Amino acid sequence: MQNIPFRLGWLVLPLVLLQLFFSEPQTSTLSVRVTRPTSVLHKNSSLSRADSTTKTWYKNSVIYTLDVEVFYDSDGDGIGDFRGLTQKLDYLKSLDIDAIWLAPFQPTPNKDDGYDISDFYGIDKRFGTFNDFSEFISEAKKRDIRILMDLVINHTSDEYSWFKASRKSKDSPYRDWYVWKSKQPANQNKGMVFPGVQKEIWTLDSLTNEYYLHRFYNFEPDLNAQNPEVVAEVEKIIKYWLKKGVAGFRLDAVPFYIEVPQTKGENFEHEYDKLVQMRNWVKEVRPDGVILGEANIEPKENMNYFGDKGQAMNMMFNFYVNQHLFYALASGEIKSLTKALEATKDIPQPVQWAQFLRNHDEVDLARLSNNQREKVYKEFGPDKNMQLYDRGIRRRIAPMLHNQKRLALAYSLLFSLPSTPVIRYGEEIGMGDDLTLKERESVRTPMQWINAPNAGFSTASKTVRPVISQGEYGYSHVNVKSQEKDPSSMLNWVRQLIHLRKSNPQIRQGDWKILDSGSPNVLVMQYEWNGSGLVLIHNLDEETQKVELKAKDAGGDMLFDLISKKKNEANEKGLYQLTMPGYGYAWYRIGNESVLPNKQD
Repeated sequence: MQNIPFRLGWLVLPLVLLQLFFSEPQTSTLSVRVTRPTSVLHKNSSLSRADSTTKTWYKNSVIYTLDVEVFYDSDGDGIGDFRGLTQKLDYLKSLDIDAIWLAPFQPTPNKDDGYDISDFYGIDKRFGTFNDFSEFISEAKKRDIRILMDLVINHTSDEYSWFKASRKSKDSPYRDWYVWKSKQPANQNKGMVFPGVQKEIWTLDSLTNEYYLHRFYNFEPDLNAQNPEVVAEVEKIIKYWLKKGVAGFRLDAVPFYIEVPQTKGENFEHEYDKLVQMRNWVKEVRPDGVILGEANIEPKENMNYFGDKGQAMNMMFNFYVNQHLFYALASGEIKSLTKALEATKDIPQPVQWAQFLRNHDEVDLARLSNNQREKVYKEFGPDKNMQLYDRGIRRRIAPMLHNQKRLALAYSLLFSLPSTPVIRYGEEIGMGDDLTLKERESVRTPMQWINAPNAGFSTASKTVRPVISQGEYGYSHVNVKSQEKDPSSMLNWVRQLIHLRKSNPQIRQGDWKILDSGSPNVLVMQYEWNGSGLVLIHNLDEETQKVELKAKDAGGDMLFDLISKKKNEANEKGLYQLTMPGYGYAWYRIGNESVLPNKQD
């Protein structure tokens, strides 16, 4: 029923270790043998949620991101809604996710998939009412699921009442809520966020014959964060939604919100203190509240956004590692990924990176060299229609990798990296993309629930976006219900990885280092926390690789395989000599399986 063969037999160590072994697939079905860990971890399940009720709960979490509009339609109008989302909370709970990040759900003209907001304090009537939203928050809380919402405060829709008032007159009290210039700025066509689609960042307004700033589309004018009245309004918005029950925010376009507008050049100055200010607003209402920042920055800028003591944003997406991860997947080489991991390693103790394979936008490759980017394009997005904004790829992860072994490797890497994993809806079942849709909408198609019309998303004759119905990623092959029934499905494999991740607090709490594998293609990471350690091995090449590790470097003379439950001992020379198959990976606990952390954090 699924679309990609996905067996673990190719992903294990067949010689030195006693591993899982499966026959070659006979059909084009997606197949993963799932063996849930049955060690003493089940006798001490509190380890998996050691910090779930503390102010740093986000370090021990898995975040699931979705758009209400395309998740589940409860009333048959072709559009997802909060009642439908509430009905699917048990499914999300079954994944053992801890938080849901919601795409914008406020009123909008919907020219930019909801990111053009026309009322920060409302609910889009297509998605339901405030009562529906409150019921969703309440039901999520019963399941110990926190809700994060998109906070889009860099800009508004040009149909927002504030902007309508701002453009009516130069004397309007809302005039300075946006950024206006009387003369055409020198950087009118510089610094576009969407090159190739967007033509300018300053647009001449016909009513007052002045130019307004918009770092994004021209129907999304920038708010003027230099205006104290705007800043006060942002504080009001944040506290309003926290009091409605959200646990925090995914802060959209962070560098653009805190930049100081200018009319020359494209390297704007930034006011980082605004992030500390925002964090304090959140803590006033909710001490455990979180700000997860979208900031695609260089490592040298990290402390500006986290704060030198972690007093700014709690979390930030690690775009830098993500881009080098895609290069590693495309090239089979770990050198640049290793450098990226090391470059983003040193951050204050209270904060955390968020890592992802795919988000709701394009796979952004802007931080790679031209040669590296072209390598990724060639491997994962060779057609021009697969590329976007002169920097990225607009495909989902399953059709990009289109290889059961490499797809498994990518997910193992996601859950094994020193960061909080973020899963895009549908990725857990291997959904595909629709490249006939414009720009980023290609990866924003309705969720595929069952093998029935509209994939069970809606009973309407027409849905808000087309459901993928044809080809190997069509809903007849890729859907939740069929994978729920199949213990070897990708869905159940993702569940196992989440379980492994949460059962081993070393990843989220411990110190880590990269060990020399003796191969340019094999990444070996060692974690240590409270006397317990892990060794995680990933071969990013399609060819078999030999790996030699010194037992003293690995941390012990015994490695316990967390999947097969077999022990592997170093030889008489104190070496582990391993044979890693193409795209193979392994998770080991150092020492006997009963060696667990002796205390909780």
